[in-house]
Amino acid sequence: MESEEARPRRRQARGERRMSEILDAAAAVFAEQGYEKTTTNAIAAAAGISPGSLYQFFRSKEAVAQALADRFTAQMRDAHGEAFAPADLAARDLDDLIDRVVDPLVAFNVANPGFKALFARPDMPPGLATAAGPIQSALLGRVEAILTVRAPRLSSSERTRSARVLVQIFQAMTPVVVAAAEEEREAEVRELKKVLRGYLAPLDG
Repeated sequence: MESEEARPRRRQARGERRMSEILDAAAAVFAEQGYEKTTTNAIAAAAGISPGSLYQFFRSKEAVAQALADRFTAQMRDAHGEAFAPADLAARDLDDLIDRVVDPLVAFNVANPGFKALFARPDMPPGLATAAGPIQSALLGRVEAILTVRAPRLSSSERTRSARVLVQIFQAMTPVVVAAAEEEREAEVRELKKVLRGYLAPLDG
């Protein structure tokens, strides 16, 4: 016989699993249709549930987007941790450094095509902007920290500007990499690294 305590736990686990499935479906729909064109009906259909069932978990499209943004934020922090973790990152060979930083970030974006549909919008809702701000600041800070060691002749303002340019180069080329056919993606990643290397090499000390 199932205990009285086990039943609520099982229902909670089932609810969490259903929420995760809804967010997976929403990410795919946002990636395919964009944020503005996506509807709760489309998300429900992709998740294989009725709109009424969707509303039991999320009251609106904005609530789905916010929950998805929170999940993306946590996953992106993990990707940043992997990309920038080694203590000797700033001392590595330049090509090795670029590989070590770029590969986990590319892998995250390829695995989460809905990320750009939410965070790359010029009219990002305030809630999503709040979630995205710390990610952007942390990424800029990590790149700037590497430049502090590798390009010591740069002034503080020059390091900040260079870090911003490097991040913008990556963000501008990432949609091309994500959209590439699987057999072409490796070549696109090489082009991305080539551009980053071209910018970094004259700065590298």
